[in-house]
Amino acid sequence: MPFFYKMNIAKKIIAEELAIFESKFKASVKSNVPLLDRIMQYIVKRKGKQLRPMFVLLSAKIAGTINESTYRAASLVELLHTATLVHDDVVDESYERRGFFSTYALWKTKVSVLVGDYLLSKGLLLSLNGKDYRILHILSDAVRQMSEGELLQIEKARGLNINEDIYFEIIKTKTASLLASACAAGAWSGAENEETTEKLRLFGEYTGIAFQIKDDLFDYGTDNIGKPTGNDIKEKKITLPLIYTLHHADASKRRELIYIIKNQNRRKEKVSYVIENVKQAGGIDYSIQKMLEYRNKALSVLHEFPDSEVRRALEEMVNYTTDRRH
Repeated sequence: MPFFYKMNIAKKIIAEELAIFESKFKASVKSNVPLLDRIMQYIVKRKGKQLRPMFVLLSAKIAGTINESTYRAASLVELLHTATLVHDDVVDESYERRGFFSTYALWKTKVSVLVGDYLLSKGLLLSLNGKDYRILHILSDAVRQMSEGELLQIEKARGLNINEDIYFEIIKTKTASLLASACAAGAWSGAENEETTEKLRLFGEYTGIAFQIKDDLFDYGTDNIGKPTGNDIKEKKITLPLIYTLHHADASKRRELIYIIKNQNRRKEKVSYVIENVKQAGGIDYSIQKMLEYRNKALSVLHEFPDSEVRRALEEMVNYTTDRRH
């Protein structure tokens, strides 16, 4: 079932605003260069779940009111997010994105890097032209954090020396910072209140951390989620289930698992062996427990706001991040 149809309350209360956002976003990526316009049309047609723009709109609504600044904030978030995905596919040399050919697969490195830069500049100009300086500051900080998180992960992956603290630092900056900033930008556009903005930023951060742990758990399951099981292991990405397993393994088992990840990570039977060890060691159960802890932290922040249809819509979206099947 498509993502949006599970968001029953959100669909009901922001369907109209989401449609307005869609048309504004399409207009924001228009270009005078035919090649660029073709690529933009390809990207827009294959956009994902609209999770972040929905969080922007709902955060604005729970903080105050949705207005033109909110639509620009939602477009900026989507432009930045799309730019990072285009660049990520180049970095990862990935030929697939959400079940379709990636921009990198179709137009190769040079064009993909330039397209990412174009999307980034369009986002910056959109905010500057609207004089949304606070929102631009919030989201520029997210881009900084995302870059730092990605580089920290690359640095630590080389030696496979990632502990739980480093893991949470990586996912807080690399993944959760954009969702946190989406909620903060929405809140600021709706109320221009620093306390409310910080509260919703924190709510977004906790939700983003829970979302990433769920993503990491997919690697150990059998759900059809668009990437093969064991993909993180093949890419030498050390995620929470594996960190827990390595931390609780005896010295010889730990050495064996690290050797496989470093040297035999492309052999299917070896990857399956690591996954089986993670399951037996309780790495999956521990990660689920941590994911639910962060989900509950997010709900706890949300419950500081009065009960309303908007709050229930945000609760629904938080629960979706941990209950989703893909």
